[in-house]
Order: sequence, then structure tokens, then C-alpha cells
Amino acid sequence: MKNLDDTFRSEAKKAAEIMRKGGIILYPTDTIWGIGCDATNEEAVQRIFRLKERADSKSMLVLTDSEAKLQGLMDEVPEMAWDLIELTNKPLTIIYPAAKGVAPSLIAEDGTLGIRVTREPFSTELCRLMRVPVVSTSANKSGQPAAQTYAQIAPEIIEGVDYVVECRRQEKEGQPSAIIRLGTKGEVEVLRQ
Repeated sequence: MKNLDDTFRSEAKKAAEIMRKGGIILYPTDTIWGIGCDATNEEAVQRIFRLKERADSKSMLVLTDSEAKLQGLMDEVPEMAWDLIELTNKPLTIIYPAAKGVAPSLIAEDGTLGIRVTREPFSTELCRLMRVPVVSTSANKSGQPAAQTYAQIAPEIIEGVDYVVECRRQEKEGQPSAIIRLGTKGEVEVLRQ
């Protein structure tokens, strides 16, 4: 029988292969189950917008596996971000100004992008294998409550993706991340604790 690490690696490899070909996946994150794709692939991002029946004007966040990869997603990482990432003990999404390096529709009209550095084993391995950010949006139709467990995900979401990750389906309810917006002049706004 495979150990947990082998299962995570095997599933992450399968999911990454699908995403590299433009596919979208359903996967466990460091918070709740998410719908994901290669965040640099505009076509795949648009498929997620259609699956969620979500307006293009409502942006989605991305995951990355390391602080070092933040540098490629904006011209300059605000100094405050490093402290927030280091000090947090739970998943934290930071909305950064002047984003770049992802599909255009992921960047909000004001130029911002929500990014979370994940530390959870599966999503970390997935991001590491992809070498680009991975979209992470809740596994639900827009306007519906976010599924807190795999069992709560609507059948049309499951049927609408190209691959459903096999691991962590039995886990109890996850919690959404905290969200903080950083301004260009050092402003900090807590959007969700």
C-alpha cells in the first residue's frame, strides 16, 4: 500500500499533467476544495469562469508554493507582505497591487491579484510541479455557498472538470483563508479574518 506522501505526489503529478494540457481540476487546497488550472493559461481560466457561471470582472486567486515565486507576479513585493507571510499561522490570501505574470482575466480591473503561498502538502507539490501559479477558486457556482467538504461539491462542478484529485476526500470541513489587501503606499486592509 502506498504511503500518504506517495499518494500526494502521484495525484499531484496526474493533476499537473492535465493542467499543462489546458485542463481544469478539482483539488484539495490549504483551505477548502478548489477548482484549478494553470494560472498563465487564459483559455483554461475562461473555462473555470464558465463552469462557475462567474462574471469575468470577479477575479480569482492563485496559489504558489514559495515566497520566492512572488517576485515574478509583481514588479515589487510590498515589504509588509514578507512580515505577514512569515507571521501568519493560518492560510492567508494577500491581494497585491500591480500584478503580472498570469492570465489577463485573473488580474482585477484595478491591477490587483490575490495570491496565497500554500504550505499544505498536496497543493504545495502541485504548485512545485507546475512551476507557475495555480488558480484556486471555490468549488461552487458563483453566488452559491462554498463547499466546505468534497461531499458538498455539486455534481455539475465535478462533471465539469477534467480531473478530480483522489486524495483528502474524506476530510472534515475546511475554512476559507484570511484576506488582506495591500496598497501601493503601505496601506493594509483586512477583508476577511
